[in-house]
Amino acid sequence: MRSAAPGDAENVAAMLLARCRWLEQRGLPTWRDSVEDIAGQTANVPGAMWLLEAANGRVLGCTTVLESAPPWGWTPQEFAEPSLYLYTTATDPAFRAFRPGALIAWWAVDRAAREGFSWVRRGCLFEELGHYYKEQGFDLVHEVQRTRHRVLLFARRAEPVAGLREMFVRPAAVAKELTGTRQPPGAGR
Repeated sequence: MRSAAPGDAENVAAMLLARCRWLEQRGLPTWRDSVEDIAGQTANVPGAMWLLEAANGRVLGCTTVLESAPPWGWTPQEFAEPSLYLYTTATDPAFRAFRPGALIAWWAVDRAAREGFSWVRRGCLFEELGHYYKEQGFDLVHEVQRTRHRVLLFARRAEPVAGLREMFVRPAAVAKELTGTRQPPGAGR
């Protein structure tokens, strides 16, 4: 994982468009109308958007990381707790077998623990995606009605993730080991 830079926008857009095509082939909603805006987040403050990148430089995924959740949907106590919030996490569907979304999530959980945050939080609109978040060890905390959409809000305690470095080095072997698990090997939930 590395911090995105403005020069990454084209590669991020290509990855997002690949994800959009994959979703459209399955009749699912996409970010197609927002690809340019999301890819443009590479120009935000350094450290806001992060990239999962292959050794050859191909962008396999991205996420935007902020230091708090949105002010709606969380109790005042939850909102006051130090947390990282993941926005617009997306991955290249050509690499689904390696579970890049889980790798990004576990990186965030480990990073949050190293930096003194208590939680990693995220939200989504679709139950199917929520099930994937649960497989990554996140718990559904709240369901909030926002205008026309019901938003599912998830949280996971920040903690060191055992074996994280190896997961980045040997993704194929680790992905095989992780099939059907709720958390990475050795995680102390």
